[in-house]
Amino acid sequence: MAIDSARRSRTASAPTNELSHGRLGRGVPWIILGASLAVSAAVFWLFAVAGMTDGFNAIGAGLVGVLIYLVMIVVISRQVEGGRQATDRFVTALVTGAFVVAIIPLVSLVATVIANGLARFDVEFFSSSMRNVTDDGGGAIHAVVGTLLMTGTAALISIPVGLLTAIYLVEYGRGPLARAITFFVDVMTGIPSIVAGLFAFALFAIFFGPGVRMGFAGAVALSVLMIPVVVRSCEEMLRVVPNELREAAYALGVPKWLTVLKVVLPTSIAGITTGIMLAIARVIGETAPLLIVAGFTTSMNYDLFNDRMQSLPVFVYTSYANQGVDTQAFLDRAWAGALTLILIVMLLNLVARLVARIFAPKLGR
Repeated sequence: MAIDSARRSRTASAPTNELSHGRLGRGVPWIILGASLAVSAAVFWLFAVAGMTDGFNAIGAGLVGVLIYLVMIVVISRQVEGGRQATDRFVTALVTGAFVVAIIPLVSLVATVIANGLARFDVEFFSSSMRNVTDDGGGAIHAVVGTLLMTGTAALISIPVGLLTAIYLVEYGRGPLARAITFFVDVMTGIPSIVAGLFAFALFAIFFGPGVRMGFAGAVALSVLMIPVVVRSCEEMLRVVPNELREAAYALGVPKWLTVLKVVLPTSIAGITTGIMLAIARVIGETAPLLIVAGFTTSMNYDLFNDRMQSLPVFVYTSYANQGVDTQAFLDRAWAGALTLILIVMLLNLVARLVARIFAPKLGR
């Protein structure tokens, strides 16, 4: 009993430190945030009533409220929880604020496109073309088909070339040649899309004469933009594969090409698929190269090697830039085309996530 009493007395008399400080309740930061925003909104409202500002500035009130919250949460947390936890809450607030700042433009963009694109997001839009349509009506089926054909062809060209190049750089490439390939891949990653369109136009002009327009030329232009992205993404995924797996296969007498085919690629297939889907999503919205080499048309065209072929980005651009008498009809078609393009990209990303989850290596027993 005496020993227990001594322990309790030493504990009671020990100085408090940061580990013995209290903790703010889970809802306290939200209460502080709400109070900060309310105070900021009240101040901005008073300024607007007094005529010091041109109306109530909601964005300014929100920014000032966040700054007030940062100060208040640090002060209150330091008093209640200690300096270490106050610093942690300050950094957490900064990271959360950065996330909100990054997500607000995306949410605003998607909301704007949906609100304006639903006006023409109907059956006619996906079942008819713009042939012989001068004002309202018509659709974008010719642009949707053209986009899928040219992007699919570009993927068929880019995926084998990019994947094999990545395999060479990771598994076989040594010396000046590998360094040169890496350098040119880095350069190609940053080239403007208009340069890829001019390259494809000059290339096909050599064989078909100047002024040629065809869907396959657009696919080649897109593949020029897509190949370096595929190379980079696949290269990073192949490097993630542990060398122990390769060495185990070599120890069993498996040749290198079969090790790459049966060990390295299956291990990294999820990441490779994700990278390929992101590369496709990156080029599917290109406008400048397709406007140069694929041209513009209002009719359906399924032949990649014959005549002009429409795409969704070009359809959106021309609908907005070349408005007719009924301006709203052209704007509605442009917004609906943009919404369709966003949905296609979203679908590609969902497919990439699904494939990555299905083919991801199973590490559990």
